[in-house]
Amino acid sequence: MTRLIVSTFAALALSAGAASAQAIAVGANAGTTGVGFEAQLKLGPVFVLRASVDQLDHDIDETYDGIDYSGAFAFDTVGGFVDVHPFGNGFLISGGAYLGDRDISLGATPTTPVDIGGVTYSPSQVGTLSGTIKLQDAAPFVGLGWDDTFTRRGPWGFRALAGVAFSDTPEVALSSSGGSLSNNATFQDRLDDEAREIQDDVEGYGLFPVVQLGLNYRF
Repeated sequence: MTRLIVSTFAALALSAGAASAQAIAVGANAGTTGVGFEAQLKLGPVFVLRASVDQLDHDIDETYDGIDYSGAFAFDTVGGFVDVHPFGNGFLISGGAYLGDRDISLGATPTTPVDIGGVTYSPSQVGTLSGTIKLQDAAPFVGLGWDDTFTRRGPWGFRALAGVAFSDTPEVALSSSGGSLSNNATFQDRLDDEAREIQDDVEGYGLFPVVQLGLNYRF
């Protein structure tokens, strides 16, 4: 990730050196996409190019189809955006995309009988369930915000951004280990049915809210 950040900043620096009336800023942010670093390149009074590197690790507890899962968000993304400042001040309209791994891991060890794919199984038959909710690697983004990095007198700027990254319905995979039926073909089919039911439950995850606060330094 460090190498990627350096490469991103270097690319913006080279772009800035080749154009006039431009400025560069670097900064850090935190929000629903995790914590990250970014670089900005100003192109005149209205347009700003922005590149970001974000990482999110967040534990969750969710219940799907009556089964309690513990899990974690594991997002590792880069982003490229165009911020438009239509009034020449801090207000901005942003558009671009996030690229990279966006996965949610799931794990459960039932202690009571559970319904899997329409059939009830005992804990000894099920063993430990492991799953992944995989969002698409590419997620277009649109949002609104405020960034006064290039409009205030001092070198420090504040940024607040809210929007949504959207993609198709996530893909869900589910497996079992340590149970008496973990390697049973029929039970595997029931796990596939259960994964499809979870996929229906997480359809809304394709719309991922993005809320960020950041602090930038202008060169």
